[in-house]
Amino acid sequence: MSGSTASHGPERLAPGARELMDLLTAAFPDVGATVHDAAEARRILALSMPEPPRLPEVGEVCDRLIPGPEGAPEVPVRVYRPYGEGPARAGAPTVVFFHGGGWVLGSLDSHDTTARAMCSASGSVVVSVDYRLAPEARFPEPAEDAYAAVCWAAENITSLGGDPQALLVAGDSAGGNLAAVCTIMARERGGPRIAHQSLIYPSTDPLAETESRRLNAEGYFLTEAAMRWFGAQYFGPDSDPTHHYAAPLRADLAGLPPAHVITAGCDPLCDEGRAYAAKLREAGVAVTEAHFPGMFHGFLAVGELLPDASEAMAGLGKVIAMTVSDRKIDG
Repeated sequence: MSGSTASHGPERLAPGARELMDLLTAAFPDVGATVHDAAEARRILALSMPEPPRLPEVGEVCDRLIPGPEGAPEVPVRVYRPYGEGPARAGAPTVVFFHGGGWVLGSLDSHDTTARAMCSASGSVVVSVDYRLAPEARFPEPAEDAYAAVCWAAENITSLGGDPQALLVAGDSAGGNLAAVCTIMARERGGPRIAHQSLIYPSTDPLAETESRRLNAEGYFLTEAAMRWFGAQYFGPDSDPTHHYAAPLRADLAGLPPAHVITAGCDPLCDEGRAYAAKLREAGVAVTEAHFPGMFHGFLAVGELLPDASEAMAGLGKVIAMTVSDRKIDG
């Protein structure tokens, strides 16, 4: 994910964003360029990630193991519960959250702050999922772990403190890909009813050739070299990156749940996130969008240090809260 942070032409990032982006870049392994082994990349990341300045407060946090797909290992999850009774006194929304990291990096710990912030901003129960990572588990195994977690959350939503009518999926980057894919799996498999999908700078077509990938290929945290490396780890030589469980942008999107899509203008994935929102609308799905032209891939991770990150999380929290018991989301 790292690489050159030199500015190309006039500064496109919002004030204060470049300094924070450079700090994130320095903490991430330079995958696809100087780091090519997944285990080494994880080791570097674990040693270099800074402690967050302040953890968002939530009511309760607990770790547990849940059943994985048939024949697969159990899946670790971390459950965050909000303070109080949640909105509408009918139970809180329940968000099944998938972390980013190119399907190779990331963990419950790497996205602990994000999950806490989502729980706090929305008053929701958040189930953060530690799905198997590539290349040890390649496509579609992480997607199947993700779907197993959605099914478990649906079956246990009342005991989790959630509203049975307000089951959501959410994720950032590769996790946004998994969240979108879970909605397609649920539709095709007659699975749980998902009330909403919240996609944070999602990967929706790993083979996309877009203007944002060209314009932001280097110098904005997530690089083209890193994306190619992540894809090689996840798909290997034998998988099909055009399959709709890999590239939801290539799927029939009719009948999917309403969506909220967050994109960043200085992100290689910007165009495919916006294209996914547009295709959902064309399929008759209600969509809200939050686009931040001066932000970079991963900007929500800096939280209150960037006004746009605070605004994005506050907006996401409102969208999630509105899914409880007959409260509508307008596209």
